[in-house]
Amino acid sequence: MANTRSAAKSARQTVRRTLQNKRVLTGLKSHVKKARAAFAAKDKATAAAEVKTLASMADKAAKTGQIHKNKANRQKSRLNKRVAALG
Repeated sequence: MANTRSAAKSARQTVRRTLQNKRVLTGLKSHVKKARAAFAAKDKATAAAEVKTLASMADKAAKTGQIHKNKANRQKSRLNKRVAALG
């Protein structure tokens, strides 16, 4: 329990931010899984679409500080290499 009004407000803000961060990170993980499933099925069109969506989401998450910029770039790079490898 918060002892001051400012501590109570901080606790409310933390809950709200945690939910938003979790929502974004869960979405990123879901798109990575969908892209990997498309790679396993050797479906280049679906994989490319998922990677494109993931790249946009990762850039937005990096811009707002939910993930590190280098992590977003690393994910995009690795998945784009796999799309290119599908031929």
